Amino acid sequence: MGPTYFRKTALMLASGALVALTTIHGASAADRIRMHGTVESLDGDTLKIKSPDGKDVTVTMKSGMNVLGVKNASAADIKPGDFVGVGSQPTASGVNGAVQVVIFPASMKGTGEGDRPWDVKPNGSMTNATVANAVKDVNGPTLTLAYKGGERKISIPDGTKIVALAPTTKDDLKAGAGVSVQGVMSGDNMVAADRVSVGLDGATPPN
Repeated sequence: MGPTYFRKTALMLASGALVALTTIHGASAADRIRMHGTVESLDGDTLKIKSPDGKDVTVTMKSGMNVLGVKNASAADIKPGDFVGVGSQPTASGVNGAVQVVIFPASMKGTGEGDRPWDVKPNGSMTNATVANAVKDVNGPTLTLAYKGGERKISIPDGTKIVALAPTTKDDLKAGAGVSVQGVMSGDNMVAADRVSVGLDGATPPN
């Protein structure tokens, strides 16, 4: 899987576009939706998933569509020079605390670079930037993220969701795998998808 595909999917994931929806009713056919679920089955380009509220959803994937893989990682995997997307929110210490971290492959460095609002959490920020410095103290790891025009320090509390992007294929859309879908409603509990990501080895895609 080449770097072009990773670049096309970077903003989707790093900007928090994979927001879990606990309900999918009430959307018109033209409404774009983003939802999490669990794979039930895959038959050709038809993916059946169970949404978080227990609904059965049929997802139609475009023929030949690539699938983005997400694998679990840890704070120890984050090194100076890495390009990351960090969703964070303010804390009492004055330093934002990470809610989730996505580690991108080197081919995606610079994609979506910057600091912007992130509506998954109150007063949240999404920062796509290079790790300029990574230190660890009694309160855990703290990253200094550098992007064009600024920098931001973010602490990584215990329990922060940390994942890395990884190449994958439709073969990993196995029953029980966590999946995230972006597309448009095409009918009652039916989605025409143009973006699908799947958790590898028990991982689940981030928000």
